[in-house]
Amino acid sequence: MSGTNHNHHHHSCGCKACSASQGSVFTSHEEPCCSHSHEHESDSEEKHHHSHSHDHSHGEEKQNYKWLILSLLLFAAGIVSSIFNAPIYVLIPIYALSALAAGHEIFLEGVKTIVKLKIDETTLLTIAVIAAFCIGEYPEAAIVTILFEIGEILEAKAVARSRKNIAKLSNIRPDTAVVIKNGKETTVAAEEVLTGTEIIVKPHNRIPLDGIITEGFTTLDSSAITGESIPVSGEKGTEVLSGMLNGDGLIKVKTTKELSQSTASRILKLVEDAEKSKSNEEKFITRFAAVYTPIVLVVSLLIAVIPIILGGEPSVWIYRSLTCLVASCPCAIVISVPLAFYAGIGRATKEGVLIKGGKYVEAISKADCFAFDKTGTITTGKLSVSKVISHVPEVTEDDILALCAACEVNSSHPMAKAILESAKNKGLVLPDLENYKEKPGFGVYAEKDGNVLICGGKRILGNHNTPADKNSKVFLIENGKLLGEISLSDEIREEAKSVIGELKSLGIKTAAMLTGDFQSSAKPIAEAVGINLLKSDLLPQEKVEEFSKIKNNRVCCYVGDGINDAPVMAAADCSFAMGLGSEAAIETADAVLSGGNLSPLPKTIRLCRKVMNTAKANIIFAIAVKVIVVSLGVAGFAPIWLAVLADTGVSILCIFNSIRLLRT
Repeated sequence: MSGTNHNHHHHSCGCKACSASQGSVFTSHEEPCCSHSHEHESDSEEKHHHSHSHDHSHGEEKQNYKWLILSLLLFAAGIVSSIFNAPIYVLIPIYALSALAAGHEIFLEGVKTIVKLKIDETTLLTIAVIAAFCIGEYPEAAIVTILFEIGEILEAKAVARSRKNIAKLSNIRPDTAVVIKNGKETTVAAEEVLTGTEIIVKPHNRIPLDGIITEGFTTLDSSAITGESIPVSGEKGTEVLSGMLNGDGLIKVKTTKELSQSTASRILKLVEDAEKSKSNEEKFITRFAAVYTPIVLVVSLLIAVIPIILGGEPSVWIYRSLTCLVASCPCAIVISVPLAFYAGIGRATKEGVLIKGGKYVEAISKADCFAFDKTGTITTGKLSVSKVISHVPEVTEDDILALCAACEVNSSHPMAKAILESAKNKGLVLPDLENYKEKPGFGVYAEKDGNVLICGGKRILGNHNTPADKNSKVFLIENGKLLGEISLSDEIREEAKSVIGELKSLGIKTAAMLTGDFQSSAKPIAEAVGINLLKSDLLPQEKVEEFSKIKNNRVCCYVGDGINDAPVMAAADCSFAMGLGSEAAIETADAVLSGGNLSPLPKTIRLCRKVMNTAKANIIFAIAVKVIVVSLGVAGFAPIWLAVLADTGVSILCIFNSIRLLRT
């Protein structure tokens, strides 16, 4: 098409839909549309090396339509001339000009790929049109080119529309921030704002960086980040995440992270990287497309050569061969299937679930087993100290709490956080300890005034220390003797029972809970929410062993808070991290429940199943239509223009079928 900017570093299928799909948000489909592979980078427009760059301006589109209208007028002139029996030397130039007006850039691409000994859609069309002219099918050659160009325009528009819709789902990070410089408000690039800088967020603007409100009162819409549609109040001391939408109030925020580490940036990075983990369907396309077109090319050649050798009419069999040739490009599959996965991932992002690739969409759709961590997953993880007991008269309960808090000062475990928060609320001064050492699954070792302290769970008690309260969770040992103990309480998530019930109704056969807690505290929680398999008192490595037993060649997902869960997360077909708070969880997990609750899980399963069904339907439909068209072409019942309609029409239908997932 005229006005199109071409950068021919390497080639794809040559179709405009492929080119339109190469945007900064729509990830590049690395599958080769024909017999060679794409090598795209989608993180910026400058990095594109695709053979087409179809980000048309309004003026360019108008120019393209002018060429198409000119082609149609010339074709009409050719038909009228034929009706009035115009001589052949008049008809040939008219139809040739009609074909060139619609397809001059397509033919140029086709010639270039032929010279490079490559095969793509433009190559096939160029050969078909030239051959049609050679056998005297002038009107056919022109109308095939016109239909092909119309189909290309419609495909490109459909993909561009889907790209814009996906971009809207991920357009959550402001590029600028307002700071105070020399007493004046100044707008600067968000990437230039350092941690600890105070920024101003005006009403109805998105928050550019993670931080804490230092001044002002407002409401915060976090739906773009967590999927939670109900706004929450924000005031001094409230933690805010980049991507949240400010309400009616003007607020000042002290940043706690730079742009690259802020929540919105991490979400966008996850979405952009999602294409790297491909599903089996996407991998199938790569293999399929690599062999499909060359095979069809050989078959088309044989369709022409063998009957002619056997005495068939050359023009008839060349024409039938050309029909098969035009129908050979698998663009419908190459475009629509990756689009289905990416549209599904984009939709899941809007619902508050960040899925890191098609591989995990497939795993979620096939899962019949879900295993959950307890603390912070089935329960809220917001523990609080309910009781402190001292076993030594001269050591007060506050002393026990302060010592335990000092031992746990570097820990990110929910129990440690609860103890630290309780000590802070009481205004306790934490003693200085030395020689910290943490042993996963057992506790923290430290020294105070030459005395060895161990703070941890019941495993540190040994045989000679007996707790005073069976519900105590944390114990403090000094030189082998029990010094004190702490009880903590936790709440079951209000959505946990209904979510697990929904999972079972979706065909999830096993809902398991794996926890390091003891049976006495874990069992009531498991029973309350409907867990049908409980494994308690587990060390991190034992969680992996038990998970492997539960999995037993099934597709199994794991949901945890990411703390000490890395090994079992790695063993899962798809692991979910609870919330965006833990850097380690986001890095380790295959998907993130960004809202920090379990509610989106059932909807995510339904969505992933719909994605898989859509992808499979596109593949089956496209292949079936091509088989029918090729069969009709060989039998002489399908003209070349029908092959073009079948190719472009199927592509458009499959693309729109994939786009539907954005509105699921």
